[in-house]
Amino acid sequence: MTLSFASPSDPSLPLYVIAQPDLDDWLNDQPQSLTNWLKSCDFTGRLGQVALVPGPDGTPSFAVAGYGKPAIRRRKRFPLAAAAEALPEGNYHIASGVPANALETECLGWLLTGYAFDTYAKQSPAKARLVAPDGIDAPRIEILAQSEALTRDLVNTPTADMGPDQLQAAVETLAQDFGASCKAVRGQALLDQNLPMIHAVGRAAVQDPRLIEMNWGNSGPKLTLVGKGVCFDTGGLNLKPGNSMALMKKDMGGAANVLGLAQMIMAMNLPLQLRVLIPAVENSVAGNAFRPGDILTSRKGLTVEINNTDAEGRLVLADALTLADEGGPDLVISMATLTGAARVAVGADLAPFYTDDETAAQALMQAGQKAADPVWRMPFHDPYEAMIEPGIADLDNAPSGGFAGSITAALFLRRFVGNSRYVHFDIYSWQPRKAPGRSKGGLGQGPRALLTALPEVLGL
Repeated sequence: MTLSFASPSDPSLPLYVIAQPDLDDWLNDQPQSLTNWLKSCDFTGRLGQVALVPGPDGTPSFAVAGYGKPAIRRRKRFPLAAAAEALPEGNYHIASGVPANALETECLGWLLTGYAFDTYAKQSPAKARLVAPDGIDAPRIEILAQSEALTRDLVNTPTADMGPDQLQAAVETLAQDFGASCKAVRGQALLDQNLPMIHAVGRAAVQDPRLIEMNWGNSGPKLTLVGKGVCFDTGGLNLKPGNSMALMKKDMGGAANVLGLAQMIMAMNLPLQLRVLIPAVENSVAGNAFRPGDILTSRKGLTVEINNTDAEGRLVLADALTLADEGGPDLVISMATLTGAARVAVGADLAPFYTDDETAAQALMQAGQKAADPVWRMPFHDPYEAMIEPGIADLDNAPSGGFAGSITAALFLRRFVGNSRYVHFDIYSWQPRKAPGRSKGGLGQGPRALLTALPEVLGL
């Protein structure tokens, strides 16, 4: 699919966006015939309501869209997308009614209504197309929408068609599209090149575990993105129950979001040096699976006691983060669908992040609001460090007690970064129910906020 604006040279209908409290005032300036028509259509300006207004020849002359009440709009990420989904197929241009400070966000939401995951069955996305309003950065918005579509497609694809092999192929395709380099260390070579925990987690699967690396750009600050690529998570020998396993195709959501962000960066030709690291594995059950009670030695030399094989994401990320840190980056960002504890803390809609960098934290909080990509800072709470130190090894991959699960996982990862500036996202990457501009299924969480914050964080 192509999530893009309609050509301004093509015919389009004017669209008047009317907030519910403003409807009466708007109608006072209109002919009585229009008032009568909209009343006959039961148009009240509720969010998502639409109506076509006929001209003298009976064909549509313009359209109106309800923008609802401010309190209702605050509950929606992309309020205008509700109308975009209800409009008949055709081209439209916004004639009035959308605040200037919300215009780019609403245009992005409109484009995203055109997304559908139709690999396996025909879908019916919204077909109303929008002419880009004057004064917005239309190419940027199209890049954001198309990168979001990449993330959603990767997350939505079941593991039978999105295992480590296919994830590597997706990275290679992206690299080829933008002239980046791509390579992978896989199977036994992981041990030869000192990436032992990636190997341990994925060695029981049919497809080889691997570390995928993509590099792009030759000048500017060094940014390294690390995405968790667990293409399916059975839980290993600590086997998940069936209900908990149902959505584990999305356990590579960190990798999918990192690739969406990478596509944004490369498509916008940002002046930086980009490195992407994705440990891609399937956490399976077999005779050679790693076990509870095992003690693994990481790339960094830290030993890790395995108290739950279902806490595998932090293990593969640990080796990748150590490798990232060795490259002397200006900023390391990791993204992972890491803990259910993060969902308990902030739900499915917010993307929690961790950092000790105050500049990055403030920039991200402001950028999340601006980019309609809400994020929330969580604490690297140092007193909890003792919870991840089991005594028999340097670190515990699954502290007992159940408290502060997202925080202890983040503290675990921080041990492998060294002195680099570091931001970690513990995301969900899934939309549980359909919402305006967001189909049920895979979802980007954090990339738009990060993209918006990067100029301040890296001095671009």
